[in-house]
Amino acid sequence: MAQGMLMGLRRELLNDALAYRLLPPMRTDGPVTRRLPGRIRQYLGWFPHALVAGAALIVLAVGYEEGLPATGLVPAGAVLLTLVRPVAAFWLSLLSAPFVSVVSGFWDGWPWAPTSFGAHLVVLTVVAARTRPRTAAWMWALTGVYGFFCEAVLSRGTSAHTASLLIISALALLVVTVLHTRREAKEEVTAQQTVTARERSKRTLLEERTTIARELHDVVAHHMSVVAIQAEAAPYRVENPPPELEQAFVTIRENAVAALTELRRILGVVRAEDYEAPDAPQPTLADLDGLITNVRDAGLTVDATVTGATRELPQGVELSAYRIVQEALSNVLRHAPGASAKVEVAYVLGGLGLRVVNGPARGLVKPARHPATAPEGGLRPPSPMGAGHGITGMRERVAMLDGEMTAEATEDGGYEVAVFLPVPVVRAES
Repeated sequence: MAQGMLMGLRRELLNDALAYRLLPPMRTDGPVTRRLPGRIRQYLGWFPHALVAGAALIVLAVGYEEGLPATGLVPAGAVLLTLVRPVAAFWLSLLSAPFVSVVSGFWDGWPWAPTSFGAHLVVLTVVAARTRPRTAAWMWALTGVYGFFCEAVLSRGTSAHTASLLIISALALLVVTVLHTRREAKEEVTAQQTVTARERSKRTLLEERTTIARELHDVVAHHMSVVAIQAEAAPYRVENPPPELEQAFVTIRENAVAALTELRRILGVVRAEDYEAPDAPQPTLADLDGLITNVRDAGLTVDATVTGATRELPQGVELSAYRIVQEALSNVLRHAPGASAKVEVAYVLGGLGLRVVNGPARGLVKPARHPATAPEGGLRPPSPMGAGHGITGMRERVAMLDGEMTAEATEDGGYEVAVFLPVPVVRAES
């Protein structure tokens, strides 16, 4: 136990005792300081340095009042030293106390002259704020041992102030330790919240990718099944087909079945055990009218516009476009109650353009969670658009198709989602 204590003492107060550690400026982004004018906040970061310098001036003034200004130089220097070498400042303040008392001829309160008494209190407080609570405990214990040793062995037969110094410093160190522990706990909670938010975002991203993989599995598996069936039935539609043609269709069917089996083996693992395949076919852009009708029935005013020559697009593009519009309108319902929305679908050369824009929110929404924290009536202001994970899912779908997407607030307080999905141009053979 004694060896462990000595190792702890050496680690806290002996190793790198002369290390240079400049006191950094104070942060000015707190709840109170950030409300101050910019010019004041520019200099407010040096407020702790000014406090330490002011304490050093007070120590010098105490020495001047005692009639020996020189006796305040070393204690004041120890106070200033806490700004650059905190542990060294503690040792200087502790070991110089008897010498300052002897030089000043101040025997009452041995070994703590008034300048040493005040300076050591400041040094203990500042060093404790700059180090760990364990270091503060070691400094307080060494101060007591050193003070009582000087009283007992180097006694001058006068009163002593070690007990008073220990009581006052214990209160100061307790306050500093509580604040230090609270700050560390707050930083740890903030870091944990950041990690949690990052993990939640990753989980949402993975869930969205899983959903996309399920839908792609259904789309591709359907087409591969059609290819296999058509290849198997094709020879029976030709009278007396040549063997080469029959073998070609057999090869096509075998490859289609093999690809379908491999696809189900690889992509099928994304289905949960309780996942049930949808009974209805996957939605396409032809189903947008039904979607918009449902949204209107929910109370949202929606205007839909389709420009360009309507044509059939690859099923993956149609499905992703439908889901993007669906998610964008759902965001309007959740985050902008009372606003009107406009949906634009543009069939252009080389791709498909989508644009969903809404105005600012004009009402309150019901809280999804923690209703006890909501204002009176169970309503709360809508959260800002883009605060959830719907935008993340849309970006995943657009990235899957090598498209482009922008999602940003508009000047009037609304929100706009613009997407372009490229579609290769297929030219018919003459």
